[in-house]
Amino acid sequence: MYKISVIGDKDSILPFKALGVDVYPVIGAEETRKTLDTLAKNKYGIVFITEQSAELIPESIERYNREPVPAVILIPSNQGSLNIGLNRINENVEKAVGSNIL
Repeated sequence: MYKISVIGDKDSILPFKALGVDVYPVIGAEETRKTLDTLAKNKYGIVFITEQSAELIPESIERYNREPVPAVILIPSNQGSLNIGLNRINENVEKAVGSNIL
């Protein structure tokens, strides 16, 4: 059975704890990368990560996008959206359907 977690700045991810999701506050690229790698090794099936944190480690995000598990899903932080997650959804829909239907 896989677990669900969220990575990002403390203020953005703390509300997820109330939902029973494991939260991992991080600061900086190195801590974000290490946390993501650790979660991937520890049977986390879904890892939500704030767009601001994901922007610090694009190579790691791309590496996990090629793997079936964990599913790394970008979410906006409390500072707002950078539209990175939305752009990824559009790209995946276009790849699957052949055109951008969104």
